[in-house]
Amino acid sequence: MISSEQARKIIAAGEDRARQIGVPVNIAVLDAGVHLKSLHRMDDALLGTISIAVDKARTAALFGMRTEDVGEFCKPGGTSPGLEQTNGGLVVFAGGIPLRDAGGVLIGAVGVSGGAVAQDLEVAEAAAAALGG
Repeated sequence: MISSEQARKIIAAGEDRARQIGVPVNIAVLDAGVHLKSLHRMDDALLGTISIAVDKARTAALFGMRTEDVGEFCKPGGTSPGLEQTNGGLVVFAGGIPLRDAGGVLIGAVGVSGGAVAQDLEVAEAAAAALGG
């Protein structure tokens, strides 16, 4: 289970990286049951990207893998065309990362949206790194 303190650290690390690269983002942290643990909208982050951040985290938690890795299954010629249409819709591009404890157990996920995909990924990686694992 992801704690409130861990969620705060994840959000803070993500916000720090977003400020460094100059992009306002939304950062969502979900627990392993895909319930919202914490959501932070930086000043000037696009409103339309709030749900994308949450859905990136949801996708990463549901499948226990990064959203861009889930996307590989959905590509033309991939093994699971249409997968992105399941579970109420998945986000299958970068910016969602599963979070695991020291033993490798899934405890939740972080999702970031508001910048270009590469920027979202950079912020999500910094946020996930706050767990130290």
